[in-house]
Amino acid sequence: MGQKDMLETRLLSSLTKVFADEELNDKPWNKGSMLSNEVYSFQVAYCWHGELLKEVDVHIVSELSPYIKVRKVGLVPSEMPCYVDHDENILRSTPGLYPDSLLPLDDEKLTFLPEQWRSIWITVDTCGSVVASTYPIEIIFETASGELLGKEIFELELLQARLPRQTLIQTQWFHTDCLATWYGVDVFSEEHWNLIDKFIKTATKHGINMILTPIFTPPLDTEVGGERPTVQLVDVYKAGDAYRFEFDKLKRWIELCISNGVEYFEFSHLFTQWGAKHAPKIMAVEDGEYKRIFGWDTDAAGGEYKNFLDQFLPELINFIKENNLEQRSYFHVSDEPSLEHLDSYRNASNILNKYLKDFPVIDALSNYQFYEDGLVKKPIPATDHIEAFLENNVENLWAYYCCGQYKEVSNRFFNMPSARNRILGIQLYKFNIEGFLQWGYNFWYSQYSRYPINPFCVTDAGYGFPSGDAFVVYPGKDGPLESLRLEVFYEAIQDLRALKLLEDLIGREAVLDMLEAGLDAPITFSQYPKDMEWILSKREQINRKIAECSKY
Repeated sequence: MGQKDMLETRLLSSLTKVFADEELNDKPWNKGSMLSNEVYSFQVAYCWHGELLKEVDVHIVSELSPYIKVRKVGLVPSEMPCYVDHDENILRSTPGLYPDSLLPLDDEKLTFLPEQWRSIWITVDTCGSVVASTYPIEIIFETASGELLGKEIFELELLQARLPRQTLIQTQWFHTDCLATWYGVDVFSEEHWNLIDKFIKTATKHGINMILTPIFTPPLDTEVGGERPTVQLVDVYKAGDAYRFEFDKLKRWIELCISNGVEYFEFSHLFTQWGAKHAPKIMAVEDGEYKRIFGWDTDAAGGEYKNFLDQFLPELINFIKENNLEQRSYFHVSDEPSLEHLDSYRNASNILNKYLKDFPVIDALSNYQFYEDGLVKKPIPATDHIEAFLENNVENLWAYYCCGQYKEVSNRFFNMPSARNRILGIQLYKFNIEGFLQWGYNFWYSQYSRYPINPFCVTDAGYGFPSGDAFVVYPGKDGPLESLRLEVFYEAIQDLRALKLLEDLIGREAVLDMLEAGLDAPITFSQYPKDMEWILSKREQINRKIAECSKY
């Protein structure tokens, strides 16, 4: 048998997860369509039935070659893929190696390991600069000496219509300190600013248009009594009971973000997580010494911190107005309060409302009473607790998920089907969701930030959360490496935008009828078609209808 006969290949959609230790059963996906300014991804899976073979080359032959990026899908370990009481909509529950990281084809190129299914990830991004037509994309595998091993041809139809501007506000929390820790650079050194720039650029390319902005070190996932590295954009100077503030670093941050396409800024929480009982860590220069002046030992209801906020918030609002950020600025009180924290949250909310009544205040929470009592203007309920907010017709509603949303609803864990990740776009459209929040863009610490982790080796935050919850990007040598979960989530955002376009063409009621045609029950956040074929065929149907209506 010649080498050409030893390679088995299969074209796949972006929604298949190819495991090295199991047979590949998904059907081929060899053609698709995209709107002209969309990003389209598909995979080529391969299995080598020979001895170990290194330095395999991949070539793309297509008119679209200048707009195509090829990456290999890396395998990443998961010791804790899920909780013991998981639902049935998962791929597996066992620890092991999971496909997730998207890695550049380096000098070593591909290595064919015998009898293992692997895949390469093909991304097409024409930026709307290519004429509408159907384009064949030939993917060729060759040895280092040029011998043909195998090839596949994918047919991609570029449609003339364009996705409209994204209106969904999306944030996945950006952990500035994790960058400094992993890369070993001083916080807000030039090296750090360069990394911040690269990681924000990648975020906005994937529809993340709101950035968590650390005016003070965010009091998020921090052990009680513990500290995260200081990342504080506002310089504070204390003299007795008086404070002075400098906003130079914050201004640089704002300008950098805007240059990368950020549209909204969520200023970090002004009270601690899970109860709003304490102040965040705040550093200041006092009598020539740089030291912590607030933190876990600060009573949030005490006069000292209130005096600080009485001086700080007017200055911050002046900065916002001077930089024309009034329509771009959002605030937080405290993350994920429960009913037992109602009184402390009320106190914190009242303190902030004195100054922030003209700004949206958003917080992730799940109990409707916080909104009913007027304590939060824009509640962000978890997707498995959103029904009460929908039933009460809360306007301009947001949604979020994290590790706790692992039964029935959409999420992005390693062990979940990619269809479960992508379905969210359709759900956000149906329920007119204004914004979406997820807490981990690049959280590379253990749970409670006790110690740093290597995200290529530890993917569960030190047995804190199921793999896939804490981050969607990996730290590459010089900047971010995407995950397939980030790419699929962006496909969900593109689905949402395509549905908005179709709504402009045929009306919302007709779009909803199309989405739910043939289903046994209406789509909700917990009830929806589970299989990838439905999502793929539905998106093709949407594209066909857009193309048909755009002719007239």
